[in-house]
Amino acid sequence: QVQLVESGGGLVQPGGSLRLSCAASGSIFSIKTMGWYRQAPGKERELVATISSGDTVNYKDSVKGRFSISRDNHKNTVYMQMNSLKFEEAGVYYCYLYYEDGRSYQRSKWGQGTQVTASS
Repeated sequence: QVQLVESGGGLVQPGGSLRLSCAASGSIFSIKTMGWYRQAPGKERELVATISSGDTVNYKDSVKGRFSISRDNHKNTVYMQMNSLKFEEAGVYYCYLYYEDGRSYQRSKWGQGTQVTASS
């Protein structure tokens, strides 16, 4: 079993900052990619940022320069610092994990989601 524990969501004013964290644990042999997706009400889930095992990062164009994704390999944890948040970036943020298990199978898992609410 693999677990993802997310934290850091909450209420923020437009222009404010939040830091999301996601810790992975369980039957993980190696982590390939971790990242964050966002789902706003009535919209599809969309990629916000990902980081690979080689520290290659990928960002949604609209967050470049404001969001920063990083990972701590020793803790199997991914972080995303979100600065200058916009009202339309509110939603449920989901942690994503792509990994290899102990039997060399490639698997993926989603976290339960953490709510980010923007309000003035």
